[in-house]
Amino acid sequence: MNVFVRELKAHRKSLMIWCMGMVALIGSGMGKYAGYSSSGQSMNDLMAGMPKSLQAFLGFGTLDLSTASGYYGMLFLYILLMATIHAAMIGATIISKEERDKTVEFLFVKPLKRKNIIGIKLLAALTQVGILTLTAWISSLLFVGHYSETPIAGDIGITMLGMFILQVLFLVSGSAIASYSKQSGKAGSFATGVLLFTFILSFAIDLSKKIEHLKYFTPFKYFEAKNVMYGGGLEFIFVGISLVLIVVLAFSTFLFYDKRDLNV
Repeated sequence: MNVFVRELKAHRKSLMIWCMGMVALIGSGMGKYAGYSSSGQSMNDLMAGMPKSLQAFLGFGTLDLSTASGYYGMLFLYILLMATIHAAMIGATIISKEERDKTVEFLFVKPLKRKNIIGIKLLAALTQVGILTLTAWISSLLFVGHYSETPIAGDIGITMLGMFILQVLFLVSGSAIASYSKQSGKAGSFATGVLLFTFILSFAIDLSKKIEHLKYFTPFKYFEAKNVMYGGGLEFIFVGISLVLIVVLAFSTFLFYDKRDLNV
């Protein structure tokens, strides 16, 4: 069986669950916006009265929550978290599952070099990430567009582009960790742990301006909705950092996997 097709079939059920979860997250989130807006309660006033730590946790910053696009900007933080967790896990799992499931011998009897196999696996993982991004994009256009009185396709498109870049970044982070790790079963947990650490760091930066310089070390500060949706777009420096990291981590994946001893 073709390695690419085999990988897609192996993950099709989990991908469907992730996609349904993404639709549910966006749909339920915008449903809450509809409830607040119909009640006449001012979301901006409600959020302004909350502690700064809670404001940072909710991730709304300077967004205008009285508009559908502003509320979506707050929701986007959690869409991004969900998408990047999926990417990190699929990146780690697509490498480590052969040893976990004891299918290494089956895979390597094929007339393919290790680098070719890992390239095909990464392509399959990238395809799954793309499908989840497309699901989030279409769901956002439908749900947010239903409640928005102004055009939102451009705003949603730019946030999805930023999200996809970060998904690819965490995908290759997971694959590099799994390729280097000698404990294949723990690669996914470690990759997710790194992701959550950077996520928490982004909260800490919002709470204290003294550590704002650390924003370069957490990808969750690269493409924040409050910055990219209102004229800022994707900042060149953060796009550049992301692309450099993607190249380095992808190269590391090939290098580590080509040299490692596989447990059969």
